[in-house]
Amino acid sequence: MPDVSVLNVLLHGDAIGTITNVPGDQSIFAFSQGYIDNPRRPTLSLRFKDSLGGLITDIPKTQTRVTPFFANMLPEGSMRDYLALRAGVSSRREFFLLWALGADLPGAMILAPADGAELPPDEMDDDDDDERKKRIFRFSLAGVQLKFSAVKEAAGGLTIPVQGMGGSWIVKLPSTKFAGVPENEFSMMSLAAKIGMDVPDIKLVSLKDISGLPDGIGELKGSAYAIRRFDRADDGSRIHIEDFAQVFDVFPEDKYKRASMRNIADVIAAEAGQDDIAELIRRMVFNTLIGNADMHLKNWSLIYSDRRTARLSPAYDFVSTIPYIDSAKSALTIGRSKQMKDFSIEQLKYLAGKARLPEKLVTDTARKTVALFHEIWAKEKKNLALSSKVVDAIDAHIKTVPVAAE
Repeated sequence: MPDVSVLNVLLHGDAIGTITNVPGDQSIFAFSQGYIDNPRRPTLSLRFKDSLGGLITDIPKTQTRVTPFFANMLPEGSMRDYLALRAGVSSRREFFLLWALGADLPGAMILAPADGAELPPDEMDDDDDDERKKRIFRFSLAGVQLKFSAVKEAAGGLTIPVQGMGGSWIVKLPSTKFAGVPENEFSMMSLAAKIGMDVPDIKLVSLKDISGLPDGIGELKGSAYAIRRFDRADDGSRIHIEDFAQVFDVFPEDKYKRASMRNIADVIAAEAGQDDIAELIRRMVFNTLIGNADMHLKNWSLIYSDRRTARLSPAYDFVSTIPYIDSAKSALTIGRSKQMKDFSIEQLKYLAGKARLPEKLVTDTARKTVALFHEIWAKEKKNLALSSKVVDAIDAHIKTVPVAAE
């Protein structure tokens, strides 16, 4: 293994910096001078934007880890372990995991080894390069559920591309722990779309209609949930995105802390505008009504469709968690509380005041969302791909949320 290894950081195909791994397994991220000097540079992250709109270039080095912005591009949990094993690298050594997965990261970024080496050093040392190339699966998307990049076939099925690259859909496989999670997410996202939220194309797919799933993921049955990637355009070009753990420079394991919904609202108000503020409120109200206790920092994202301006990204990861987890506590503090039983119009007024949001826009949006939710849930709940257990859990939960009666 060389003493120093370098990954070139490309954004929209242009080199904007490097990540350098030096002895002691330290990683250093630095912007290129060309990117620093470019007055029309595309936005990499609000994390690197100072209070005057300038570029922050003083970035601390990290040990074993990479800086949080890049760490949040890597998968978590079982998916991380699975991909690391296939790549022959330690899941703890993030620089080399990025080397293995950097060709198909979320957003418009590519990480490419400066020396042109296709594979990172094989820490497992159990295969030659040809065998390792066959085994490696080059796709990274943050989160702990098993998800793969896929292309949609003309017949309606989904195919996992060779080496997991280039797909325009994300396929999320069934949970081995909780029943009906794909059906739950498909149903909640369908409801959100009917209420008027920005939802990508979604579908439920029988596992038998998915070809190309890699070996070693275990025996699974039932349906998978598929969502079209909003960071890929129809022509295959990449659209840049970042989640709020990246914005706030928080490592993935801290996604439930170190920030609140007020912090997210502050950013949306400063960077986007009233349409995105209204969408933010719609999603907060909706996810509280369905009992989603998992809307952490990584489940809120920004998208840069024009390469420079931040907007709230399309919705994703809406799941009613209350049928599975005995908690009615939001992932992030909303006003003064995380408890869903405290979620009221008054709490939203408090949030609006603290984040300097237009109070009338906030309260009018909340009331309209509640009214639409009641109307559409009453019509659709028996037609959705939900078990009676999930429907009953949501019905019982709604009665405990003050905003539902306001």
